[in-house]
Amino acid sequence: MFDNKNILITGGTGSFGKKYTKILLEKYKPNKIIIYSRDELKQYEMAQEYSDTSMRYFIGDVRDFDRLKKAMKGVDYVIHAAALKHVPIAEYNPMECIKTNINGAQNVIDAAIECKVSKVIALSTDKAANPVNLYGATKLASDKLFVAANNLVGEQDTIFSVVRYGNVICSRGSVIPFFQKLISEGAKELPITDDKMTRFLITLEDGVNFVLKNFERMSGGEIFVPKIPSIKIVDLAKSLAPNLPHKIVGIRPGEKLHEIMCPADDSHLTYEFDDHYVIAPTIKFTRPVNYGKNNLNEVGIHVAQGFEYNSGNNSKWLNKEELLSFVKNI
Repeated sequence: MFDNKNILITGGTGSFGKKYTKILLEKYKPNKIIIYSRDELKQYEMAQEYSDTSMRYFIGDVRDFDRLKKAMKGVDYVIHAAALKHVPIAEYNPMECIKTNINGAQNVIDAAIECKVSKVIALSTDKAANPVNLYGATKLASDKLFVAANNLVGEQDTIFSVVRYGNVICSRGSVIPFFQKLISEGAKELPITDDKMTRFLITLEDGVNFVLKNFERMSGGEIFVPKIPSIKIVDLAKSLAPNLPHKIVGIRPGEKLHEIMCPADDSHLTYEFDDHYVIAPTIKFTRPVNYGKNNLNEVGIHVAQGFEYNSGNNSKWLNKEELLSFVKNI
């Protein structure tokens, strides 16, 4: 579906945008891939690696509506990946996080509607479900904006959906490279926030492929959640450094013991499919949508009342061998 199409990726010089670009170029023949981001050095470096004739590089910020609108002219599909994501930095600079993650989201929506973009998918995070920190709260607000945007289009065909997933294995600032750095520096112990803490994990490639598939599935207004494995942080530390002792340092501000992707409060809206969940919108749209059956004719069933999909009650777990294999391959 991406052949001969124009695709714009906000925050396109990040790890997701680069992987998404790589897979698009390998599997499809897009007319244009537009990388929209504000860091000229990252754009320069990405252009050295991705110099296909379909590539376009736009310097711009999602806070800048006029620049977004210019970049979106003639675009068929938008992936909104731009965000301020560092939890402690967001707590210290709340308005900057709000300007990018909330105001920027609305700018993407308004520009997409004005430019008659066909489909928009916004990337979310497990931290947006029952948020306990500002970053999660801004992403929840962003999710709500993209869902409600389907009521702003009138008779236009533009549709908006959201993809929510957990921590990307070995992404910048995540726990695996943090532990690896401590081990390489000769640390005598590894800090563990809580010995019961769990996290969802997904590979970057799986995250990209999930987004690609959801462009085919989407009807507009739904939040897609992949079924992915969990790990215990203690097991991760033991796998990476079996001989190092652990030091319990306590949960940091804004952290949860277990991450949530489908809250219990949304169970009446949640459908389970073979490899993912769909959270239907809480609001009604002018056009009727059956979220229990998608555009690939995959059929989901309502989850039980009170069902919650969190990293602690997950049925899929990475064992030591699988975890080490993931890390080695990445």
